Amino acid sequence: MKRILTGLQPSGKLHLGNYFAVMKKMISYQDHFDLFLFIANLHSLTTFQSKELQLDYTYDAVADFYALGLDADKSTFWIQSDVPGVTELTWYLSNSITVNQLSLAHSYKDKVSRGFNPSGGLFFYPILMAADILAFDSDVVPVGKDQKQHLEITRDIAQKFNSEFGNIFKIPEPEIDEETAIIPGVDGQKMSKSYRNTINIFDSEKDLKKSVMSIVSDSAGIDEAKDPDKSVIHSIYSLFLNESEKKILRERFLTPGLRYGDIKKELFELILEHFSPYRKKRDELLKNKDYIESQLKKGKEKAETVIQQKLSQVRKVLGISRI
Repeated sequence: MKRILTGLQPSGKLHLGNYFAVMKKMISYQDHFDLFLFIANLHSLTTFQSKELQLDYTYDAVADFYALGLDADKSTFWIQSDVPGVTELTWYLSNSITVNQLSLAHSYKDKVSRGFNPSGGLFFYPILMAADILAFDSDVVPVGKDQKQHLEITRDIAQKFNSEFGNIFKIPEPEIDEETAIIPGVDGQKMSKSYRNTINIFDSEKDLKKSVMSIVSDSAGIDEAKDPDKSVIHSIYSLFLNESEKKILRERFLTPGLRYGDIKKELFELILEHFSPYRKKRDELLKNKDYIESQLKKGKEKAETVIQQKLSQVRKVLGISRI
């Protein structure tokens, strides 16, 4: 069975961009593929704020996945730091890439160009990501367009290592969903916590409505047709619709008489209705952290079994293992 692997950083409240670009698809994969999924709390240390937030965000991310339908018995789901073999593998892989290659990573170059003084963690981020992927013999790795280069670095590292030490690592393939790779935020830019333009799925009803009502719109009057191809409201609303419903929505925009305020209220009700059962389940989960830990233990044990087999191979070819 094809193995699919991906990770999600615990960086705050879950928003529509996270859900439609990553989580919805990942959860559906557990019924058709060998799904390996982890909360990338080591990666998130590059933007560390406090230990309290780190713990809260990690638990929130885990609860989000379980509430939305992830099944610990159908998938392998764990917290990155619970499987420390990945950091050991990171060190071994660091010798299969050059400093010059790492300096060309977009995430690093972007921070430098904007005047940031990037940490060593950010510089070595692509190697840790490579270890996450290569440790588990991943066939396919779903990535956003902004992460595609990191996967290319992973492939380069694996090919370099294999050329020197034999066929140890599987070369992963990227999966990029062109339709949902970029979900617009309320301001029309990519939905991102860093842009503060998100619609958070598990916000209070009051805050959720406030976010939806703040979606930008043009100045077209009620008696004018609206351009659905340039409308942020239309783009977000369409995420919840099937093809026939999308056609109806498009016609509504093209027909004079549509009020932006009314369509935003509709969208708010649609979001609330869609996520209502998940919101209830999530509240229950966060009151029972013993249950969450018991489920995470299953994933940790499965992930540990796989990574230790890979590490045994790597240690042997590098002359680290004396057995």
